[in-house]
Amino acid sequence: MDSGSGEAADSVAPENAPDEAFAAEAADAPHGGPPEPDGAAQILLFMRPGRDRDLLTEALSDRFRVEATTDVETLESRFDCCVFDTQEFNRVAGTIQRRRKLSASAFLPFVLLASDESLGPATETAWNYVDDVIELPVRKRALRSRIANLVERRRTSLRLAARERKLAETVEDLRLKERAMDEAPVGITIAEAGEDGDDPLVYVNEGFETLTGYGSAMLGEDCRFLQGEGTDPETTAAIREAIADERPISVDVLNYRKNGQTFWNRLTVAPIRDGEDEVTHFVGFQTDITDRKIRERRLEVMNRVLNHNLRNKMNLITGYTELLRSDLDDENALESLEVIGETTDDLMRIAEAARKIEYTLSDVSQVEDGIDLREQLLVLSSRMRDRFPEATLTLSLPDDDPIETRVVGLVTAIEEGVENAVKHNDDPRPSVDVRVSRQSSGWIAIEIADDGPGIPDHETQVLERGETSLTHADRLGIWLIYWVVNKAGGKFTVDTSSEGTTLRLTVPANP
Repeated sequence: MDSGSGEAADSVAPENAPDEAFAAEAADAPHGGPPEPDGAAQILLFMRPGRDRDLLTEALSDRFRVEATTDVETLESRFDCCVFDTQEFNRVAGTIQRRRKLSASAFLPFVLLASDESLGPATETAWNYVDDVIELPVRKRALRSRIANLVERRRTSLRLAARERKLAETVEDLRLKERAMDEAPVGITIAEAGEDGDDPLVYVNEGFETLTGYGSAMLGEDCRFLQGEGTDPETTAAIREAIADERPISVDVLNYRKNGQTFWNRLTVAPIRDGEDEVTHFVGFQTDITDRKIRERRLEVMNRVLNHNLRNKMNLITGYTELLRSDLDDENALESLEVIGETTDDLMRIAEAARKIEYTLSDVSQVEDGIDLREQLLVLSSRMRDRFPEATLTLSLPDDDPIETRVVGLVTAIEEGVENAVKHNDDPRPSVDVRVSRQSSGWIAIEIADDGPGIPDHETQVLERGETSLTHADRLGIWLIYWVVNKAGGKFTVDTSSEGTTLRLTVPANP
């Protein structure tokens, strides 16, 4: 290019061009000053050391980070654009395609700088490897612009690749969640929030079809098709009210399968809100609890039998035993009656213990608002002293701490532990210590220590191993304590020896 044209002052020329061709960027100043620097873009100058490389580095370094090298391994590193001269391009052209494969998900530009002397038929072949061929000499501003355009294409490509990866991850995440819902062992339904009281189904999983017999054919229908003659109208009204109020609800409801078979359904319904906090759908979870309901009913019947029928029969036996005892003088007969009387008393105690367990574990109303454990234990201590005046009961409580708790049956469990410690101690003056401490703001520790003969091993081993026909507990009280603690998600341990027993109950204050 003719230096007299005025372009030499802001051009990049091949090595045999005059030095003035690489002068400062004076010509760019009228057009808004030098280009804005871009430290994030890495330009790799794959060129031999020399004046051309130095001047190209100078021309590009005010806008890009520039690294000059002839090390082939550098092509494996991270960069945003690679610029070759013809000699180095001819040496490593075969490496370019392999390098492109490493970044196949994003555009990676390669540029060839070629002088008049190096241009020719080989240039056509070069286009198979590079994205631009820049003929020298070239204005620095044009050089930077062309490089910048390629870098911007790469950046756009990287952003698109990142979005594609994110989209792919999102799609895979959605597919995973959909598979989890499809394969869940419970019924899952999604219904669109309707305006006229109907909430048409838009999704049912395989678990729902297995449970009810109804599949995708019911999409578009409200889930009321599960209701039938035996369904409690108060329960369904509560469900509709919760949906109308856009709040979650969990109920036990009698539903009907497609074949007409009834089943007890533990139904949980919750609203789904969009980004503007508007309810758009409702998700429902259905679990077959028929076996649990049958078990509950069975326990109700057994509790009635123990509490009413058995008690009446035992009272009848006790009454006739007393009549016979007053009419008999035979010592052997009187001993037999004594055995009958003791056995009757034992059966009465068992029935009462079973009734107490059922009542204690089911009566959640006693702790709906929490209880003041300190006050309850002070009352318990006074009651125990009245019942067992010969016993010494010591109560240790934290200072100035009401120890509020919502553990169902905790006071009853402590009372059971104290009562058993006194009753099973042969000492005429038994001693029991009840120690309460707060391990942290959320946990309460209770120790009930006595100086009795200790609890037999088979009574405590069943807590860990379970009961069998050969190994079982005679004292239901220890099971009551165990169940109270475990229902609260706590820990119950027993340390026992011939010198006494310590029961340790650790429970969360608000399970």
